[in-house]
Amino acid sequence: MAEGTARPLTTDGDRLWRSLMDMAEIGATTAGGSNRLALTDADKAGRDLFVRWCRDVGCSVEVDAIGNIFARREGVRPGAAPVLIGSHLDTQATGGRFDGVYGVLAALEVIRTLNDAGVHTEFPIEAVAWTNEEGARFAPAMMGSAVWSGAQALADAHARTDRSGCRVDEELRRIGYLGDRHCVPGPVRAAFEVHIEQGPVLERAGRQIGVVTGIQGVRWFEIGVDGTSCHAGTTPMDARRDPIRALSEFLPELHRLVDRHQPLARLTVGRLAAIPGAYNTVPKRATVGVDLRHPDAAVLDDLAAALESSVLAACERHGLSGSVRVELDCAPVSFAPECVDAVQRAADACGYHAMRMVSGAAHDSMHVARVAPTGMIFVPCEDGVSHNEAERARPEDLEAGCNVLLGAVLELR
Repeated sequence: MAEGTARPLTTDGDRLWRSLMDMAEIGATTAGGSNRLALTDADKAGRDLFVRWCRDVGCSVEVDAIGNIFARREGVRPGAAPVLIGSHLDTQATGGRFDGVYGVLAALEVIRTLNDAGVHTEFPIEAVAWTNEEGARFAPAMMGSAVWSGAQALADAHARTDRSGCRVDEELRRIGYLGDRHCVPGPVRAAFEVHIEQGPVLERAGRQIGVVTGIQGVRWFEIGVDGTSCHAGTTPMDARRDPIRALSEFLPELHRLVDRHQPLARLTVGRLAAIPGAYNTVPKRATVGVDLRHPDAAVLDDLAAALESSVLAACERHGLSGSVRVELDCAPVSFAPECVDAVQRAADACGYHAMRMVSGAAHDSMHVARVAPTGMIFVPCEDGVSHNEAERARPEDLEAGCNVLLGAVLELR
């Protein structure tokens, strides 16, 4: 901070940490993580606590038709477009205490801080909790922000089911979060999301703040291979139509394709299933869930085409029926320069060591950025571990990210 420069307004890091730990008690796991899968009773309890805290600080609260929560602190200029700040409350089944929830509670802490300091912004501020960001129970991920931004139809999202056959709309109604606010974006002044990095880049670089310039593209594929179920002991190998034979060929080929686009390409096989799933039965069907990522849209398109070609060619060689369905498709996103610069100025004003970076993980801000100027802030997490009960973040880093979020919002005054 330059000599003679006024010290920026800062948040209460201890209060933020207490809020995080209170929320972590909801769905707490024995290994120290959190399990608040979307639209479960634990998710409802987390939502209820957030809503209560928001009302306690004078916010009005609305819920839209996909369950997104908007807690509004009014501005002084009538009709001004709001600034959206927030993230998500849902977790993986064995998730951590900070992924997503940090961004929601940092938004709440910004509002608490402004109230404490008697600062009135011209524009309203809305703390947002987006529905089903993780996609762990209902695919695809980032459902709430996708519907809100127009990337997914509300009827399609409502009709999605989990593995038990429970529908999204029925579960929203059951937990009391099937709201009546229209699920469309009105005018938005800007949007910011603060998040743990979920990777090791900041920690390795010794930087406390990541000024996020964009997010790499991501596609999810559900690959299905159909064969013929038969007895494992009596059916000769050359008489089988075994879907695993095709998998054993195209999975290594997919990794070879991605290896040719290092260091930026990412391939993850996150789901594997054989039906009926018995030791002594050749499967009649195999399904594979693949996550493919790259920051360049053209490269991502090429990899996706090569993936489909590899799968179908392997199936044809073995006389099997194959299919490739795109379950999620998010093109790479570049954030608004004015929002990126606001984050940078806020970090500089606080005296934090910051670096510009592209997010390797997908976030709700991918969808928000398509309809509003958007920026993101990253803080380090220990060893880059996330989507894991061992996820850890230092209180001082979380406070720093919250201070930058506050500063970025005030940059827009």
